[in-house]
Amino acid sequence: MSNALYRLGRMAAGRPLRVIGVWALLAVLVIGASAVAGEELQDSMAVPGLDSQQAVELLAAAHSDAAGVTAEVVLTPRDSGITFFDSSPAATGLAEVQRLVAGLPHVIGTTDPAGALEAGSDAAIASGSFSPDGRIALIRVQYPVVEDLSVADLEAFKAFADEAAAVTSLQVELSGDLFSAFESTETNAGEMIGLVVAAVILLVAFGSIIAMGLPIGVALFGIVLGVSAMPLISRIVDIPSFAPEMGSMIGIGVGIDYALFLVTRHREHLAQGMTVVESAGRAAATAGQAIVFAGGTVVIAILGMAVAGIPFMTAGGLATAVIVFIMVMASITLLPAFLGLAGHRMKALKQGRKAGFGAGGWMRWGRHVSKNAAVYAVGTTLLLLALTAPVLGLRLGFPDDGTLPESRTERRAYDLVAEGFGPGANGPLLVAIDISEDGSVVTPLAEAVAADAGIASVVPPIVDEAAGVATLVAYPTTAPQDGATVDTINRLRGDVFPTVLDGSQATAHVGGLTASFADMGEKVADRLPFFIGTVILLSFVLLTLLFRSILVPLKAALLNLLSIGAAYGVLVMVFQWGWGMGFIGLESTVPIISFIPMFMFAVLFGLSMDYEVFLLSRVREDYIITRDNEGSVIRGIGSTARVITSAALIMISVFGGFVLGSDPTIKMVGIGLATAIFVDATIVRMVLVPATMKLMGDANWWLPGWLDRLLPTIHMEGEAGLPAPQMVADTLSEEPVAELVSVS
Repeated sequence: MSNALYRLGRMAAGRPLRVIGVWALLAVLVIGASAVAGEELQDSMAVPGLDSQQAVELLAAAHSDAAGVTAEVVLTPRDSGITFFDSSPAATGLAEVQRLVAGLPHVIGTTDPAGALEAGSDAAIASGSFSPDGRIALIRVQYPVVEDLSVADLEAFKAFADEAAAVTSLQVELSGDLFSAFESTETNAGEMIGLVVAAVILLVAFGSIIAMGLPIGVALFGIVLGVSAMPLISRIVDIPSFAPEMGSMIGIGVGIDYALFLVTRHREHLAQGMTVVESAGRAAATAGQAIVFAGGTVVIAILGMAVAGIPFMTAGGLATAVIVFIMVMASITLLPAFLGLAGHRMKALKQGRKAGFGAGGWMRWGRHVSKNAAVYAVGTTLLLLALTAPVLGLRLGFPDDGTLPESRTERRAYDLVAEGFGPGANGPLLVAIDISEDGSVVTPLAEAVAADAGIASVVPPIVDEAAGVATLVAYPTTAPQDGATVDTINRLRGDVFPTVLDGSQATAHVGGLTASFADMGEKVADRLPFFIGTVILLSFVLLTLLFRSILVPLKAALLNLLSIGAAYGVLVMVFQWGWGMGFIGLESTVPIISFIPMFMFAVLFGLSMDYEVFLLSRVREDYIITRDNEGSVIRGIGSTARVITSAALIMISVFGGFVLGSDPTIKMVGIGLATAIFVDATIVRMVLVPATMKLMGDANWWLPGWLDRLLPTIHMEGEAGLPAPQMVADTLSEEPVAELVSVS
């Protein structure tokens, strides 16, 4: 592979305009094809096999409106001294709001609080549309299934609220599944701050404006191309709307990482006196090979999310893997082309300048760790285990609107509903009953559900005898994100339904958004150990192939688990226990979102393998020459630590920027990723790795003879098999394009 990459790198650097032109043409074709033939990104929470999904399918098959998306309009008079029961203007305003929302596009129907109010206060309260004190009114809005809607429906819903608030004396707030389906993540300044910090770090690390700009430029180009391709991919598989943001977040990290690795190697070769084309080719053959294998690990880890069996996670992983693949290809072709154009201007602003903590300083650190290996190995392991310990209390779930900032209408609506109707009113449970074989179970089942300790009230059942389906809406006594609500759902399925339906052909399923999130959380928790084991096994095989060792891949897997476990532990401490939540703008504790642990593991295991491959490939390259394990580790740290720490600082800045957003979900992703990268690049890569490798000695590189004979030989980051380097002093004419540019 190294020879193929060497030729590819030389070709790109020697013919830069041609290579850049090919990439530009590809970008134009992809963007144009997406605009003409691409499909809109589709959001679907459908997960085959879950009880909550069976409820939706049963209602959909019966053409029940309850199978669609719901929204709520929450109203209260601005004057705190009046109620809907004693104020004619308030009642008139309610009727006007009800008329306006019913006229929105795609609205199938609404509840009728205005009609209930005309029958008197007792009838109004009994309808479930008014709080007992008459201060708060609720209009439930029914939309069709999510596949028939778009973000335009949410925008129309928001515009209606502004109009309604302007023509009435009522406070109008909105919430519901429509927001969950189409509300885009709020763009915040933190993301831009992260990129600015990345530019500063690169400038300090390289001391060159061009060397600083290329990694960021190539990464941004790859993101634009990858995101533009998503509408085309949607023709094959439904890509969720969150995929571009998730892919961009990961893409900027790996893109800058890969470019850093290759640019660093290229600058080393230039400093040795190689021609620009030769330098770029050898950088592609060495660092480029590490990039290919590291990128392969990231793709494997991300695609591994398919084992969860949750389609939207699988599709999101596929979209992210496409962006990572583009980053790899751009790093080994487009970047060498730009290096060819840049020529010797890739050097530092001042010759001989050592930006930041240089190789000598890192080598001294490596010797210090090596001399105290046992102390550092034991101490840091205990520290990481302590950080990981809170994972034992990990609770998967989904934050409800009560965790959003008060500036959001969903939060204000949540507070009003909780105040007037109780916390469970924000997360109703939808019970779908198949009565095609037995219609006598509806009444006893409704009574049994209402009698459960976790249920506050049950709306009278809606029976469609022709379709053979009955629907119950039950309101829990606890909030949607409360663990007790999940217990109630499990109790209904495991105890209440079997008791009532024993001997009957009827079946019942619990659906609704709260039940769907609870089911997804349980499914992820069940699949997570298998997923982790699969990714670790595949990575172990890959690293064994690369480094021809048993202990090095095993150690890498265990240390990566420690760094990721520490990140999980920090999430529990901050989001479940509330430690320091005020510093990140979190207003209440929340459960860990069900899909985040799997998503984090996939991303972080892949990214940590980038550092592992980059560091250990240098160590092995030196060890093969010197057979000095301790010295190889020290020299490997000296030659890679600045790049690894720079890359880590950049990703911490990018991921940390997401903490400045208002959405707890985004905060959780940002803190989790930033914490894991920090732990991995400092405690693990710069302390635990050298300490454990010193303690294991030459056993690091032990491989059974029979396995050594079976494995193919791959020279990671080494230059074995490459021709003698072409130096500037030897020839100038052989590099017409790059050398002409470099001396201009």
